[in-house]
Amino acid sequence: MARDTSDTTPLTTREELIAWFSAGEKPRERFAIGTEHEKIPFYTKDHAPVPYEGERGIRALLENLGRETGWEPILDAGNIIGLAGQEGGAISIEPGGQFELSGAPLPDVHATVAELDAHLTAVKRAAQPLGIGFLDLGMSPKWTREATPLMPKSRYRIMRNYMPKVGKLGLDMMLRTATVQVNVDFASEADMVRKMRVSLALQPIATALFANSPFTDGRPNGFLSRRSEIWRDTDADRTGMLAFAFDEGFGYEAYVDWLLDVPMYFVKRGETYHDVAGASFRDLMEGRLAALPGERATVSDWANHASTVFPEVRLKRFLEMRGADVGGPAMIAAQSAFWVGLLYDEAALGAAWDLVRGWSACERESIRAAVPRIGLNASIGGRSLGAIAAEALAIARSGLQARARRDGTGRDEAIYLQPLEAIVAAGRSQAEERLAAYEGPWEKSVEPAFTACIF
Repeated sequence: MARDTSDTTPLTTREELIAWFSAGEKPRERFAIGTEHEKIPFYTKDHAPVPYEGERGIRALLENLGRETGWEPILDAGNIIGLAGQEGGAISIEPGGQFELSGAPLPDVHATVAELDAHLTAVKRAAQPLGIGFLDLGMSPKWTREATPLMPKSRYRIMRNYMPKVGKLGLDMMLRTATVQVNVDFASEADMVRKMRVSLALQPIATALFANSPFTDGRPNGFLSRRSEIWRDTDADRTGMLAFAFDEGFGYEAYVDWLLDVPMYFVKRGETYHDVAGASFRDLMEGRLAALPGERATVSDWANHASTVFPEVRLKRFLEMRGADVGGPAMIAAQSAFWVGLLYDEAALGAAWDLVRGWSACERESIRAAVPRIGLNASIGGRSLGAIAAEALAIARSGLQARARRDGTGRDEAIYLQPLEAIVAAGRSQAEERLAAYEGPWEKSVEPAFTACIF
């Protein structure tokens, strides 16, 4: 997240919390696509991680990119921690220096691809004089957690202190992983519920299709998506498959009640982040927060709190698809195409629900647990995930073709599914391809990843 919100409007009732989510509803003709991706920077000369400070650090990279793009700097305690664009896009840095583009809301996947191309061109111009490159892997393949630099962002200091109290791998998540997310709109509460259920159920399929984090500490880690496995031991209060989303009557109200029960990280007042990790939002609403007695909740507090939960699909004023490892540009485009095809055409959304509606909560949790290690070889209901992925891709293709959003050469958005269709046809993910390279031409070294697995 590039910038925490700043809206001091008081919140005093549960109904206001519910209304904050319902305010995200849009007419279908205004549905947009927001794509976010992270990439891990490294020095091309020696494959070392990039610290924040120094003539060739992350600060210098952000300053170069600001000059390149004209985007406005985002500051935290005097440190530049991101850039804000004029059309809604932003650059931010994750805790270990991962460089993130939060794309603007755009009308179709073609526009998303154009945005990505322009971003990567600008980033490479800014990074080249500093000797910085970027990995397209879902986890840094070489550096230990201790060797990974820390970024000077106030909320991250609070999270770093809290994470070890609630899980074993939260610091790995923060410092060493990289993802790609797609944000989609909803027209009504009922539309949100359908999209939430379909996308939660299919999130493990996306994890398998985009698996791309097989190396840690300089060697294979035993997983195809170690990034996904890390989330299973990060913080059980704020992660997971949200089984309650499939309960009868699920909607904004149920999500609000869940979010109210998730412990807070911080309360921001002015430019100061107050560490309230583990505290209750209900207490903040009632002015009973021990660390800030008398202080009451605002719209900013609620929006910021909503951004500090990390389920596989997250509800804000849109829905975030969170299950995929980052990959190269073609895979980033494929992630957007996959979810837009499934969720933005009514017939496709209905077919996708038919595909998953018979799965039990136990079955959904089972494939969520299996996929990080065995990917498309996992199974549910007697069917392999490879077969289910093929069917999901066919549905997504039909949805994109029905949308009929064409580029300048007359091609619809279904062209961006081709990398995923190739993975299903081969039965082999990016992670498996890279593990084969490690055992073969890379001669059991991850060093070649710094030239073979880059943007």
